[in-house]
Amino acid sequence: MSVSRKIKINHIRSFAALVIIVLLANIVSSLFYFRLDLTEDKRYTIQPATREVLKGLDDIVVIRSYLDGELPVAFVRMKKTLAETLNEFKVIAGKKIRFEFVNPYTVSSSKKQEQFFRQLADKGLVPTNVHVKDKEGAMIQRIIFPGCILTYKGKEVAVNLLRNNPNISGEENINLSIQNFEYALIDAIDRVTTDTRQRIAFIQGHGEFDEFETGDIERELSQYYEVSRVIINGDPNALKPYKTIIVAGPNRPMPEADKLIIDQFIMQGGRVLWFVDPVNVSIDSLSTGASTLAFMNQHNLDDMLFRYGARLNPLLVQDIQCSVIPVNAALVGQEPRFVPAPWLYYPLLMPPTDNPITKGLNLIQAKFISPIDTVGMNAEVKKRILLTTSKESKLVKVPALINLNQVSKGITRYEFQNPSLPVAVELQGFFKSNFRNRPINAIIPNNTINFIDKSIFTKMIVVADADIIRNDIQRRPNGAYVIPLGYDRFTQQTYGNKELVVNMVKYLCDDNGLLDLRSRDIKLRLLDRKRTVSERLYWQLVNMVLPSLIMVFAGIIWHLVRRKKYTFTHVN
Repeated sequence: MSVSRKIKINHIRSFAALVIIVLLANIVSSLFYFRLDLTEDKRYTIQPATREVLKGLDDIVVIRSYLDGELPVAFVRMKKTLAETLNEFKVIAGKKIRFEFVNPYTVSSSKKQEQFFRQLADKGLVPTNVHVKDKEGAMIQRIIFPGCILTYKGKEVAVNLLRNNPNISGEENINLSIQNFEYALIDAIDRVTTDTRQRIAFIQGHGEFDEFETGDIERELSQYYEVSRVIINGDPNALKPYKTIIVAGPNRPMPEADKLIIDQFIMQGGRVLWFVDPVNVSIDSLSTGASTLAFMNQHNLDDMLFRYGARLNPLLVQDIQCSVIPVNAALVGQEPRFVPAPWLYYPLLMPPTDNPITKGLNLIQAKFISPIDTVGMNAEVKKRILLTTSKESKLVKVPALINLNQVSKGITRYEFQNPSLPVAVELQGFFKSNFRNRPINAIIPNNTINFIDKSIFTKMIVVADADIIRNDIQRRPNGAYVIPLGYDRFTQQTYGNKELVVNMVKYLCDDNGLLDLRSRDIKLRLLDRKRTVSERLYWQLVNMVLPSLIMVFAGIIWHLVRRKKYTFTHVN
């Protein structure tokens, strides 16, 4: 047999062996499921809490995404990542997850298209305007819907995927949106597939905010929970049906009987969200007159909160990072002329990015806020600061006269020497009762309470400003109109108050760790704009010329090797 024939046979055998190995590898891989996430930030790893929800599905969840069609580059990246996330969901849930991408511009006529857009908006999808290039290269404005609609057993829920924080860049907003995909989708799946919803309650009877002052947040929370209002009135069973209670803005002393019932609610594992003003300032009085008096709020909760690990200080905070209010700058006798002026008593709080409750939120608007101290030596209670003031803030003692004329005095920066004052704290662990070693029968004589002096594991959040949860109200002839929580009518900006409160309640009610999915951090790796401009030619040459040179050089070497290998020496 000739040498060339042997070489051909060896090549055929090698190729056949390679084919057999590939086929065997495919057969083995089809029998065993595994995936490797080699990224540094584990961006393709689905968390255990998500897997638990997906594996527990008992029927098909259909996900229709309307992020499709002609999209800018950033939204193309969003669509690609969303498809990858949904594919991962489908791998875990199998046939219980179905998804598709729908181009909202496939509707034939403009009239039907407008109707379709209105239907999507009515279902809860929030549109956004973008600029894209048409087929001829011209820039045109288009409306896109960066979100999904989930359908399960006839129920629908909208999921808006685009974050819109005005304090960060567009690239960072896109990246933040991508980080939030897993949580946003699994939270919606959990919400639409849950038959029984947890019950929460707003406490009433001690001067707390009414249904109008918390109307917007109640409407938002009702999408997730059964929301009620409860007057305790000394009834030991008043709080038994509820998972979480919200104490929002008490301005009258809470009776010891009601405090005891809340205390025992906590001892049995109940969760509490406290919005308590240590200082009482009448905003209505300030708006109708030149000044008002700030004095201590007699809410009678200091001993309870101190026992649990938080102390509300009866002080007011002024902060250079603050919102503005309209001030009449016209002279006496002239037409009113309102101009924006910074109001130091309305701090704008920057939410930290290392906490799932506050990550990615817009600034939080506070009004007449006070500082909080964490106290106590209970090692079984962990304390975590949720919100702080800016690095330029100061404290004002009470009683104090608050006057709108303070706006015209200007700001003396060296006076603001109290940086990063805590104003909201989260407590979790095993709490001691505020009523241990006290005669319980003297507090509620006609009722029997199975008193517990130490709680099971539970958690609470204490905020030293009730106005964070309070929405404005516009009085009209036909009734009261509830203004969205966090919306500033003067600047027309919406702050992050509503999302903050929703996240707080979700955190308190969540026992599965779903909210922890918000703590995922995918690094944003952007090009250095200065280097891309200054080194443009260099990198163009590297990417266009260098690969060709490498191929040519490799071809030359390969040719020389083959020539040397298959050249025969003839002997005379």
